[in-house]
Amino acid sequence: MVVPADSFLALPPMVQAAGAGVFTWMLTALGAAAVFARRRPSAVFMDGMLGFAAGVMLGASIWSLLAPAIRLGGKAQGAGWVPALAGFVAGLLVLRGVDRVLPHLHAAPAGDYVEGVRTKWHRSTLLVLAIALHHIPEALALGVAFGAASLERGVAGGATASAAVALAIGLGVQNVPEGLAVALPLRRLGMRPLRSFCLGQLTAAAEPAAAALGAGALLLVGGLLPYALGFAAGAMVYVVVEELLPEAHRSGHSDIASVGTGLGFTFMTALAFWLG
Repeated sequence: MVVPADSFLALPPMVQAAGAGVFTWMLTALGAAAVFARRRPSAVFMDGMLGFAAGVMLGASIWSLLAPAIRLGGKAQGAGWVPALAGFVAGLLVLRGVDRVLPHLHAAPAGDYVEGVRTKWHRSTLLVLAIALHHIPEALALGVAFGAASLERGVAGGATASAAVALAIGLGVQNVPEGLAVALPLRRLGMRPLRSFCLGQLTAAAEPAAAALGAGALLLVGGLLPYALGFAAGAMVYVVVEELLPEAHRSGHSDIASVGTGLGFTFMTALAFWLG
């Protein structure tokens, strides 16, 4: 059954956020399902799609998170951009801390290497954790966006709700290549297609709960809304620069990845303005 947009936005914010998290999770599963295809996507295609995903996340960080944070901060006296940028820097620093602790596989021109604490975990586990590291900040940002829409309803709720919906659509679209980006390497490691698919979609399985958590946490500290939106934007930008862009450039098709990044940013910008 399809839920009309007005009915969906009338639901409690944590339910909205969880529903949006289910949507982005399902699109991750759609991307991972491509592992069942007989013909494997080329490295050029994958680099372009990962670049596109990076561009979408950059656009989402600006239009759906950072810009609303600055607008909301501007309602208070003084420099309205300070709370947004303070939250942005905090998001960068927190994700840096998580990146240093959580064991995961990192792409590099000279070959993959393990970041985080020392571990004997299998390469496939580290690969899954690397992609899962992308999804948690995304889901929290999604929850923060829907929580912000609830807090701002009746004030500037239309614009904020539109930003949340645009963020959900944009993250869902960019999750398609991310699902394939983990399922396909697992298949190359010798896993059966079904297991590769299951692990590929599992990287986003926590998105509904994390999105609901983000919305609930924001509702508890509503006065910190500009900081929270800025924090979510900073966390997403860190993921783009630290994880997605190096992965997109690793096969030597930097021009394709760069064009993909620009197209992804264009798509997210158009989507944000189309939705108001």
